[in-house]
Amino acid sequence: MGEVPETRYAAVGDADVAYQIFGHGPPELVQFWGLGGHVELNWDTPVDAALLGRLSSIARVVVFDRRGTGASDGVLRSAIPTWEDWTEDLVAVMDAVGWTRAAISAEADAGPIAMLFAATHPERVTSLVLSNTTARYLAAPDYPVGLQPEIVDKGVRAMGKLWGTVELAHRFWPDHAPDETTLRNLARCQRASATPRSAEAQLRYFVNVDVRDALPLIQAPTLVVHSDSSPNFPLGQGEYLAAHISHAELVVWEGGPGTASEAPDRFVNLVGEFLTGQRPAVEPDRILASILFTDIVGSTDHAATIGDTRWRQVLDVHDRVVRQQLDRFGGREINTTGDGFIAAFDGPARAIHCGQALIHDLQRKGIEVRAGCHTGECERRGDDLAGLAVHIAARIAALAAPSQLLVSSTVRDLVLGSDIEFHDAGQHELKGVPGTWTLLVAEP
Repeated sequence: MGEVPETRYAAVGDADVAYQIFGHGPPELVQFWGLGGHVELNWDTPVDAALLGRLSSIARVVVFDRRGTGASDGVLRSAIPTWEDWTEDLVAVMDAVGWTRAAISAEADAGPIAMLFAATHPERVTSLVLSNTTARYLAAPDYPVGLQPEIVDKGVRAMGKLWGTVELAHRFWPDHAPDETTLRNLARCQRASATPRSAEAQLRYFVNVDVRDALPLIQAPTLVVHSDSSPNFPLGQGEYLAAHISHAELVVWEGGPGTASEAPDRFVNLVGEFLTGQRPAVEPDRILASILFTDIVGSTDHAATIGDTRWRQVLDVHDRVVRQQLDRFGGREINTTGDGFIAAFDGPARAIHCGQALIHDLQRKGIEVRAGCHTGECERRGDDLAGLAVHIAARIAALAAPSQLLVSSTVRDLVLGSDIEFHDAGQHELKGVPGTWTLLVAEP
């Protein structure tokens, strides 16, 4: 391909995310590798360089290192970023290169992040390519294609112990066993990507991620490329993706691990045909969103006691504080209810932190609110959102005590690995919503 592209940086909060842009497009393609990559050292590994070179011939390509890996800012083992943080990295890199929309190609542990990005930002994803990845790693009663927890735990511990060694590179890429130089380059790339304990901590986070609920909300045309003999991602996991993403196409890679780097010509031919095929554009009308619903406690009685003028002043203070916190945490004001707000967030951790902050600030000003949060499918209606998820958040908020934030178990499961703590608030029936719901209090 010629010269190695220049590494640039996109700012995300107080961190920097390293990326490179090269090739000729359209189409525009974000190649999102999992743990173990490095935007600069990948070019020193012939198998990776060959893939990048081939991709550059069919698309304008961006590659990047998510936070905690490669040339991007590192992270503490005690503060591993969450999937919400890593989707922010994707947004920042796309904004830095001026792309409003692009195709996303992701493999291994980058796959779940790409799936959640496609569900929460459908307007920014033209196509999705998922190679040797999964929506969930661990087995469950309703997910027999997952791996048993004890097997996964043993594998993660072994990877942490062997991280950055030729032995682990040999296990990952057995087809390259005769090529000692390639194995050494791959091991070097791993060492540059993350330290052993940081890598193990990130892997432990990912093996507990479950993004199955997001799959029906992926509206972009999707290509699932999956090996029939991957030791880490059984074929059934790829088949599950194809069965639960609307109009997804499954290509089974026979007779080998099937990573893109190991057969770049074959992989790029598949991706090129997929990306350049003529498909009708779909206007995204459904997204995965985290809804925060708030209202002032005892508003009717309070208004009657202090009178209309003073009550208007109270509402002005309330509205100002809520909007300040929405701006701070990236929330989008969807609607107001007179004495409350409906807001949407790309991820539940931000919604929780926002709810906790506004409860605290309003309490200091003598205003008590209750809040509820749920993550689910929402229907876009212009700038408004509708759907069951909005109603569920409202019903949950109605059950909260003064100055309390209640969340659904869906929210709790999606913030796994964050610093947020919960305690059980029991089983509840939500008016007009089927079933019994487990609710939890998000600790301040």
